[in-house]
Amino acid sequence: MAIVSMLDVYARDTAGGGAPLKEFARLNLVPELAKRSQAFSVIAWLGGDAVGLVNCFEGFSTFAARPLVNVHDVIVSPAHRGQGVAQRMLAEVERMARGRGACKLTLEVLQGNTSAMRVYERVGFAGYVLDPAMGQATFMQKWLD
Repeated sequence: MAIVSMLDVYARDTAGGGAPLKEFARLNLVPELAKRSQAFSVIAWLGGDAVGLVNCFEGFSTFAARPLVNVHDVIVSPAHRGQGVAQRMLAEVERMARGRGACKLTLEVLQGNTSAMRVYERVGFAGYVLDPAMGQATFMQKWLD
């Protein structure tokens, strides 16, 4: 399936951790995504081959009292990078988010992934700041496993 194979491309990349998807994820990813009505994916196809994937999840902005869409994964196969695939997929995500009444798109990106940062900035993403005196937001995590 395209979602699993493209996510595996991402996982194997240094930006995705540099290791293949675990078997549990391979077997359960698509069925678990299908259970979540707030999840959606955009796949870029060239001929019959998937060359890009964006996985998204609808959340909620309490300050705007409207939905938001978090862009969770952005993957373009190495052979198709630099050809505008990510920009076209993100444009489709934006169209879908507007259709859901979303107030904004959010995403996270590693500081070292400068090529991705340039793409995101080119399509209008910027660092999250409410008040410059408080600085830019920082993404944090806590694993529960």
